[in-house]
Amino acid sequence: MDLLNTLVDKGLRRELPTREEALAVLATSDDELLDVVAAAGKVRRQWFGRRVKLNYLVNLKSGLCPEDCSYCSQRLGSKAEILKYTWLKPEEASQAAAAGVAGGAKRVCLVASGRGPTDRDVDRVGKTIEAIKEQNEGIEVCACLGLLSDGQAERLKDAGADAYNHNLNTSEATYGQITKTHTYADRVDTVQKAHAAGLSACSGLIAGMGESDEDLVDVVYSLRELDSDSVPVNFLIPFEGTPLAKEWNLTPQRCLRILAMVRFVCPDVEVRIAGGREVHLRSMQPLALNIANSIFLGDYLTSEGQAGQADLDMIADAGFEVEGAGTTTLPAHRADVAAAATGGGCGSHGGGASVCGSAGSADSSAAAGCGWPKRRRGTTNWSTAWPRGGRRSTGTTTRR
Repeated sequence: MDLLNTLVDKGLRRELPTREEALAVLATSDDELLDVVAAAGKVRRQWFGRRVKLNYLVNLKSGLCPEDCSYCSQRLGSKAEILKYTWLKPEEASQAAAAGVAGGAKRVCLVASGRGPTDRDVDRVGKTIEAIKEQNEGIEVCACLGLLSDGQAERLKDAGADAYNHNLNTSEATYGQITKTHTYADRVDTVQKAHAAGLSACSGLIAGMGESDEDLVDVVYSLRELDSDSVPVNFLIPFEGTPLAKEWNLTPQRCLRILAMVRFVCPDVEVRIAGGREVHLRSMQPLALNIANSIFLGDYLTSEGQAGQADLDMIADAGFEVEGAGTTTLPAHRADVAAAATGGGCGSHGGGASVCGSAGSADSSAAAGCGWPKRRRGTTNWSTAWPRGGRRSTGTTTRR
């Protein structure tokens, strides 16, 4: 169809589609779905080949968040039955990270619940970054700690962080309906602080919160304007005990259209399938790899993902390959800019920021995660001991 040919041509040239074209992707029929995936796949392969970047999340601090993000099981007043704990020690976080690295992850994401870090928290995370990098040579580390104050991004960079994640989540027009304890502008400011400090900026969205097609297009256009190296696409997991518990709005087909629209608008950035892929894409997860070039291994912050070995098998069965530690994730034109900004950071040795959770409240409904590897005692065989996390939710979600 003419629309898809136009979008492919624009994607190969890194040219921004019109809003009408982006909306038209979301409005395509099920009969056209495989054509949409194939077209987005041409753009994906142009910039990322058949590589899939693996990421692993360590939940440094869980629950007890003062923010009121409607999607999050860790929100203020949440009745969701999640595990709550304070900061992991650096050696504990390093041990948890090692499980993901053993499974092939080249990026570790450190997430902590809360509005934003204190200076003491930044020092604590800095020591954790050092511990992880001492034990895992060449690993990339992304921090996701919430809203940043002046100077904190620079301190994280000096401590060895490669990237910072802070999601926009939804459009500016509807943000106030989702969260009232901070603003959309607060989130934009934190992404800009990370960029200015030389960290690879990562920012994405959550789909399935009752938003319109126009909202989805608005937030993705805003993400392109922010020039994030990585755009994580999360699919809402409606946790019981949260205001969005009944928002079961997504189908696998809808998820694929959303991913394709993101790829067309952001053709040369790392598009990551993040939280909710198992719940909403289900058997179509391998098809989504034709659009996105990055996923998380294992569990999410307060919900379980599929087993890590199953992820690796899925990647191989779909004809893709795990991206090696020595491979640069971003295309050369982006990696060179990232390397210059970071002094040889994530853009130059594997690039493209990774998604962690949500900014601020650790986005338990949409962020990939881990905590402690299950059945890891007394064994070093990750394929049997890892990757279904330990410190995670005991709560449930109910399918409609």
